[in-house]
Amino acid sequence: MNQCTSLVPALPSGAGEPRRCLSCGTRENMGRKRFCSLKCRQNLRQKLDLRTGLLQALNTRYATFYFTDRLINLDILPYGTKNICSFVARRTPGKKPGEDFGRMANILGELWWTEHYRTKKRYVASRHVLDSALPDRVSLASVKPPVVYMPSISPASLVYLNLEKGILSSPEKRKGIIKDAYRRQAKIHHPDSGGDAVIFRKVHKAYQDLMQWAEKPNFTFRRGFPDKWVYEGEKNRWVMPVAAIRPRGR
Repeated sequence: MNQCTSLVPALPSGAGEPRRCLSCGTRENMGRKRFCSLKCRQNLRQKLDLRTGLLQALNTRYATFYFTDRLINLDILPYGTKNICSFVARRTPGKKPGEDFGRMANILGELWWTEHYRTKKRYVASRHVLDSALPDRVSLASVKPPVVYMPSISPASLVYLNLEKGILSSPEKRKGIIKDAYRRQAKIHHPDSGGDAVIFRKVHKAYQDLMQWAEKPNFTFRRGFPDKWVYEGEKNRWVMPVAAIRPRGR
């Protein structure tokens, strides 16, 4: 039996479900967060980084990794082509997406090495693995990351006001959004309401910093997707999902 028989077509994820961690998939206590913890995010990045050798062997220009409750997905765009090679595998009960990614990478790596030993040619081994993929399952635009713009804001300011960068996209609404967020956090952390004075001072400082940014907003840019990890062949690195926006005004 071919080792790639565990790879199956992708199925759509459920709509209207609570936000889940983009590293482990948990939906518990996520709120507005994209990751349940810094450690969780770092763990998945480490597992992805351990397999960059496979992507280099497959002559990868861009790749994306993402998952549903049932499946993990690895889409690869090799250099010199516009054809996407997709590898999809079932999730293992009780395992995290990063662990399942490692299992998939092992399968693909064994295919590559078996063919390499047989032919003594790296490009033939790479072609053999890519030919086992699901062809044309996704579009080029879903793998080649677009340029996205991110407000040049201290992450701590967003954390203390419980905001995400993307919510500040509208120049007409961003000040009102910041003020409303400050009022909500002030009710929780103001000492007169039984809150912690130290935290309240940090909340107030975050409010001042964000309002100052809203007066003269500036942005940085990078490539990425909001719900996928992206591999960049030129830099040989994985980039975490970006919480970013396209500015509609300054």
